[in-house]
Amino acid sequence: MTGAHASVARRLLVAVPELLEPTFARTVVFMVEHNADGALGIVLNRPSDAPPDELREEWRSFVHEPAVVFIGGPVQLNEATIALGRVARVEPSDAWQPLLGRVGSVDLAEPREAHPHLEALRVFSGYAGWAPGQLDDELAHGGWHVFDADPGDLLTASPSTLWRDVMRRQGGAFAMAANRPTDSTVN
Repeated sequence: MTGAHASVARRLLVAVPELLEPTFARTVVFMVEHNADGALGIVLNRPSDAPPDELREEWRSFVHEPAVVFIGGPVQLNEATIALGRVARVEPSDAWQPLLGRVGSVDLAEPREAHPHLEALRVFSGYAGWAPGQLDDELAHGGWHVFDADPGDLLTASPSTLWRDVMRRQGGAFAMAANRPTDSTVN
């Protein structure tokens, strides 16, 4: 990526505290792809109130707590379904592709038998997408922190604290910023 930031694929984009735009304020985005053609990520900490009723029955018992559909981002919000799954044993296949550790993308169109090692599943509606160069520009202007991802981040049982948890584990000024109120007028 000449003239651009190094790829942030397989890392986390963490919204800076000053990012107040409602779609991305205090979000943690796992970056699936980032190259010269653009970038694609999944917001990890925006659970909806909707149960995963659209899933075939064979998948529902694998949905990890909280057992709701997550808002993966504003792009194709009502059209794109992305599933992440944790497996007991890493064996890439057409049905499961590794992303980070034992967590990977799950092809829900494949039969359940194609996923013999699946332990947990999370379903996302929509995704976060950037046109070529757009994310690089946002990174250059300090709109996001980029941190290493932990596999546990992708299926966290505590999405409401994920932003704060990721910031705190960075230590120093990041840990201090994690405690800032959302509304800076509140002291």
